Amino acid sequence: MASPPAAGAGAPEESVGSTNWEHVKRIAAWVFFAGVVALIWRQARHIDWWTVLASVRAIPLPMLLAAAVLAFLSHLLYSTYDLFGRRMTHHDLGTVPVMGITFISYAFNLNFGSLIGGVAFRYRLYSRLGLGPNTITRVLGFSMLTNWFGYFMVAGAAACFAPMTLPPDWRIDGGGLRILGAGLMLVGVAYLALCAVAREHTWNIRGHELDTPPLRIALLQLALSSANWSLIGGILWFLLQWQVEYTTVLSVLLVAAVAGVITHVPGGLGVLEAVFLALLSHRLPEARILGALLAYRALYYLLPLAVALVFYVVAEMHARRVRRMLSTSSG
Repeated sequence: MASPPAAGAGAPEESVGSTNWEHVKRIAAWVFFAGVVALIWRQARHIDWWTVLASVRAIPLPMLLAAAVLAFLSHLLYSTYDLFGRRMTHHDLGTVPVMGITFISYAFNLNFGSLIGGVAFRYRLYSRLGLGPNTITRVLGFSMLTNWFGYFMVAGAAACFAPMTLPPDWRIDGGGLRILGAGLMLVGVAYLALCAVAREHTWNIRGHELDTPPLRIALLQLALSSANWSLIGGILWFLLQWQVEYTTVLSVLLVAAVAGVITHVPGGLGVLEAVFLALLSHRLPEARILGALLAYRALYYLLPLAVALVFYVVAEMHARRVRRMLSTSSG
């Protein structure tokens, strides 16, 4: 009978396999990025940017105002995500500071990428209010889970029940999109089932702890995140002046969101535009699409960033004042 392998004998093979997989993922991301850059370059060479600016000015004021209201509601909804993390970690920060930190982090995340916004700002601001690194990591992880849980369900429902009409030269039909949508929804349903069966259980996944919330919390996650993604789709639908079906606009936005994550381009700059042009230019003039996207970036990215910058300065001043008071009282 063969003797059992020595402890740790398989570790080198596992390490090599993990390293190879990381290389494959990195190469795939760069190939995807190169394809997006090539698409952007091909589209940008033939664009009349003066016409694009004219398209921005041609958006009716009621449409702009409606889009601005939806942008405000979307940022407000996203600001509640870290409250789920507070519920799961039981830290004692108030609702207003938590929502303020989430809003600041999200605004910087949209414009400068997740490492700067979603991660760095959360760690800095939460740590200055007394939270430890482990608690901050769990809050961040649960917020990300909330966001992508809603994404999977909305994207799945859109692809399954209202698949968009792809450009004529694409080889994917509605049947393929429905299969993809069903798969995404199954992932979301599996998460709900896990929450129903293993209520408030902590899972250790590759060294990271994941808390499973009660089913009612998971359903609230689903409601808020799905509503948020739907609102973002509504912003672009108004800016495109209802000339494309809402479900199609939402589906294209969801594709662009994943493309931005894969390429790691801060703010998805150029990626968002490339995806919308690729999927909608057979239905709308390119200048009109780009005009709507410029207005979208102004309303959803740049304006909240300006507000978040003010909030951040106020938060830093408040933190310094608190530390000064604590040092005085301890002295």
